[in-house]
Amino acid sequence: MTDSQPLEHRQGSEPGRHNLDPHIDRYAARTAGMTASEIRALFAVASRPEVVSLAGGMPNLAALPLESLSGQMAELIAEEGLVALQYGSAHGVPALREQICEVMAMEGISGHPDDIVVTVGSQMGLDMVTRLFCDPGDVVLAEGPSYVGALGSFAAYEAQVVHVEMDDDGLVPDTLRAAIDATRREGKRIKFLYTIPNFHNPAGVTLAVERRAEILEICASNDILVVEDNPYGLLGFDGQTYPALRSMDPDNVVYLGSFSKTFASGLRVGWVLAPHAVREKLVLAAESATLCPPTLNQLVVSRYLSTHDWKGQIKTFRENYRERRDAMLSSLEQHLPAGCTWTQPDGGFYVWVTVPEGVDTKAMLPRAVTARVAYASGTGFYADGFGSRQMRLSYCYPTPERIREGVRRLAGVLESEMELVRTFGSVTTRAVSGPQFPGPDTA
Repeated sequence: MTDSQPLEHRQGSEPGRHNLDPHIDRYAARTAGMTASEIRALFAVASRPEVVSLAGGMPNLAALPLESLSGQMAELIAEEGLVALQYGSAHGVPALREQICEVMAMEGISGHPDDIVVTVGSQMGLDMVTRLFCDPGDVVLAEGPSYVGALGSFAAYEAQVVHVEMDDDGLVPDTLRAAIDATRREGKRIKFLYTIPNFHNPAGVTLAVERRAEILEICASNDILVVEDNPYGLLGFDGQTYPALRSMDPDNVVYLGSFSKTFASGLRVGWVLAPHAVREKLVLAAESATLCPPTLNQLVVSRYLSTHDWKGQIKTFRENYRERRDAMLSSLEQHLPAGCTWTQPDGGFYVWVTVPEGVDTKAMLPRAVTARVAYASGTGFYADGFGSRQMRLSYCYPTPERIREGVRRLAGVLESEMELVRTFGSVTTRAVSGPQFPGPDTA
């Protein structure tokens, strides 16, 4: 071969391979688990105003006091600009860490500011925890289904996910025991249980209070760390707050929190509360990833907490989301065809729908978008290709009127799909080999 020959032939690769990505042979092996969602292109269409999107988990920021906040941000720059626009500590602004302790106290957590690490959203915290604990091939236990961003982090660090069954009361203790036993019989090492106990994303269910101590005991007795992801915990529609797992076992629970759902997602301010020894490693990991979280964003959150009625604002969010949840559930009851079932969330952003046998929600999605409605298909919330009969519907962002119209359109698509199944039989899509990365529009 000569230097004039095409690069793909000089490197001995299959024809055309490097036409797609000339760097493919340079990537680390772990990038094989990082695959973009096959439906990502559809969401560019789904963002058009004529399409009712029930897919994304975007908060309803219209409920915020934007005029007041804009004035305070201007004051912040004028008064503290030399600090706000400068580098800071990877640990986070001390005043904000103290305020985070006040926020967590609402769920029974007694934390110390020194054990909090402020992060660029709780997604960064989850990524750091996975980086610190997981070697390639290690096992993470996670509810089935689970948060798509978590599955992406686990895949990026080559951890294997073993899903644990849930029911209407959340994670099932007996299935957790069985998953632990089966995994260890295979000679695999379990690093932690990842769980979203309150108003689960995507399932919408909440871990029953009477199960919480049992879940913690199972993990402690098996020397398994618990990673508690709790972005929705203060958004219970009846004003209820459940005891955080961290409040029940401070020594074996790493807690992830966020202001994305209770204040502003675009500021990307979250935190990790960890046992002291873990905290030290998290600070080092944060320094290597970002040097420090943005000081300006932290000070914006801190000033908001100190000058606004943030508890009253959370109450406003609850009322808005409860109204939207009610519109979603009543519309599902009115319009969805027989054979469909769904969860009944008492907080958070999501309803998890199961459709009749033979209908594949991933295959159906392009037809739904054509009918001007979008959802998140269930396969993205499993690491093993399951979920083809499920979909996540989000009610947090659209107005109640748009939700009702979206469900009506979705019901029409489902009716047509079920008729096709009755006529021709089911057509399922190929199961993916790992989790996908849909992006923020389906977070």
